[in-house]
Amino acid sequence: MSLSNKTSNQSPDLSNIAQQLDSENSRDRLRALVSLRDLSPDEAVPLILKVIDDENLQIRSMAVFALGLKHTEDCFPVLARILETENDYGIRADAAGAMGYLQDNRAVEPLLRAFYEDTEWLVRFSAAVSLGNLGDVRAYDALIQALDSPETMLHQAAIAALGEVGDLRCVDQILRFAQSDDWLTRQRLAEALGHLNCDKSISALNYLVKDAHPQVSAAAQYAINGLTSTK
Repeated sequence: MSLSNKTSNQSPDLSNIAQQLDSENSRDRLRALVSLRDLSPDEAVPLILKVIDDENLQIRSMAVFALGLKHTEDCFPVLARILETENDYGIRADAAGAMGYLQDNRAVEPLLRAFYEDTEWLVRFSAAVSLGNLGDVRAYDALIQALDSPETMLHQAAIAALGEVGDLRCVDQILRFAQSDDWLTRQRLAEALGHLNCDKSISALNYLVKDAHPQVSAAAQYAINGLTSTK
């Protein structure tokens, strides 16, 4: 009986949300998207897909991001298409970011293409972050290349991602940022070294723990504690 009640209660809600997503009023569509957060992925994704190509940029951005959070098997090909064909670079960046949440290693190849071929640094930044989330060693060469970018935020993303990938070959490459003028880059370095257990990492962390910026010092100490506790 309770299952029957649950079904009857939910069906009108889903129907109402679907109607809102078809509304000509963009505020209705936005409100409907927000209301999807309480639904299961199987319920939410077909509704999200109704507005994935919406004319309103904010709605499209929100829908793309939602596909990363409420993912099913249907999400990967949609996000891959958007990443490859979307004209707006902000939406492409959203798609690249959402792909990192899928935990689907099919995403590595389109993310690598975006990293190498996209001309917008924000898309490359999102791709680097997602490659780190996926932790696939195939991203190693691209992330090492990102360390030579003129964009500081791309350095930060690449350093963090290399830590997630966990390939110790990167340690020598990322240690050049130990004296970066940017404290957030130094913090990302300390955090990454916490995933890269070797003598050079420990030595660098002992240096970073004396950093003048408290967040860098704290991150280094946390990383040291994590590495020493696993020995």
